[in-house]
Amino acid sequence: MAITVDVAVLGGGPGGYTAAIRAAQAGKKVALIEMDKLGGTCLHKGCIPSKALLRSAEVYRTLLQSSVYGINVADGAISLDFGKVQNRKEGTVEQLHRGLKSLMKKNGIEIINGRGRVIGPSIFSPKSGSLAVELADGEMESVVSTNLIIATGSRPRELTGLESDGVHILTSDHALEMEKLPASVLIVGGGVIGVEWASLLIDFGVNVTLVEAGSRLLPGEDTEVSTELSKQLRRRGVRILTSVQLNTESYIANEEGISIKASTADGDVVLTSEKMLVSIGRVANIEGIGMENTDIRVNNSYIEVNEYGQTTEPHIYAIGDVVGGVQLAHAAAHEGLTAVDHICGLKQAQVPHHAIPRCIYSSPEIASYGLTEDGARKKGHEVKIGKIPFQAIGKALILGDAEGFVKVIADRKTDDILGVHMIGPHVTDLISEASLAGWLNASPWEVGSMVHPHPTLAEAVGEAMLAVDGKSISF
Repeated sequence: MAITVDVAVLGGGPGGYTAAIRAAQAGKKVALIEMDKLGGTCLHKGCIPSKALLRSAEVYRTLLQSSVYGINVADGAISLDFGKVQNRKEGTVEQLHRGLKSLMKKNGIEIINGRGRVIGPSIFSPKSGSLAVELADGEMESVVSTNLIIATGSRPRELTGLESDGVHILTSDHALEMEKLPASVLIVGGGVIGVEWASLLIDFGVNVTLVEAGSRLLPGEDTEVSTELSKQLRRRGVRILTSVQLNTESYIANEEGISIKASTADGDVVLTSEKMLVSIGRVANIEGIGMENTDIRVNNSYIEVNEYGQTTEPHIYAIGDVVGGVQLAHAAAHEGLTAVDHICGLKQAQVPHHAIPRCIYSSPEIASYGLTEDGARKKGHEVKIGKIPFQAIGKALILGDAEGFVKVIADRKTDDILGVHMIGPHVTDLISEASLAGWLNASPWEVGSMVHPHPTLAEAVGEAMLAVDGKSISF
């Protein structure tokens, strides 16, 4: 006999479980179908485990530099136990996993562990959907829902000719499960994932080469941020090559590692390392979920939706990585809330993608909101810019981490905040103030006039806002 619900959610990542909770809070009967573990990529193969590793790398680097703070470690007895690093990561993930399962129980959400597939309209109502769920034991379960939310996420994109084998060529999924650190690694892709792995591996003492096909790292971020990041990573020992084309036919793997020929702006080189980590983006998981049984439109491998997350089948919504755009956990969660609000008759649309804050947890951290300087100028804005280096902020000097800056881009005519870009200590925690300012349509002067406590890193945000009009106090 079929399970009948108001809302079925296909996929238990941040978008899916957030949508499920919001629907349950609204009094809907909810079923969540997940073929693996609740929490999805973010909790088990992305955000949380990678940031746990980054934190261990940060602590290790700080200990190695402890003499700068007047703390001498006896006999220099500092060592890295990578097994314990991994154990801590797993413990953090498991604690959050238990908490998530508890939240599902608290909200009365029925969890169905299995692979779900849309099989078309229900025989009971053409406006409702029917899913077949293959359970772990091979049995089939039927779910009939008035509304369906597809939140099946994404997986690492493979590089044609250099497909991952988990031994020589790794994806980020494989890298998270490494039992020991390689002596050297070639990271292909200078986007968010590649930069974070380069940062943590160089801190762990791995010899890192980072190659990017484009002309600079993080092509989606502000140019000044990209330049500062490259400078700091190079200073720490990362070899960075941009405008690189790999010759996949030259790839060789053996017991000693891998080698591959590459064309760069400075000529042809042979790159060698123990491992290769491919981080060139992610691919939406839309195969095998019954898309062929619907009239949903797919464009460039992503599901087409309107501003409420609604597909061309009005009772089916899609959120998160499967719709493209900003492939971030908090973006997926927000899209989930928007979809459920629309199901419940509330018409609030999604926040525009450019207004969703973006965070990169490398060292240095990077955070941004809104348009880059180039992006603002291309849209025809006459801009004015305020920029404050962390060298001018007392708390940054106290922390011993004063590299980087906060940059504010505003419209000269309207005084609207167009973008805020940060690189430096704890900026992923500071960006929310900028996001709130943009959300409330505040001007730089209004944010800068707010009293920022001293000494804090947040002073950099206030000072950068004042600097837009040449009124910074500290710089």
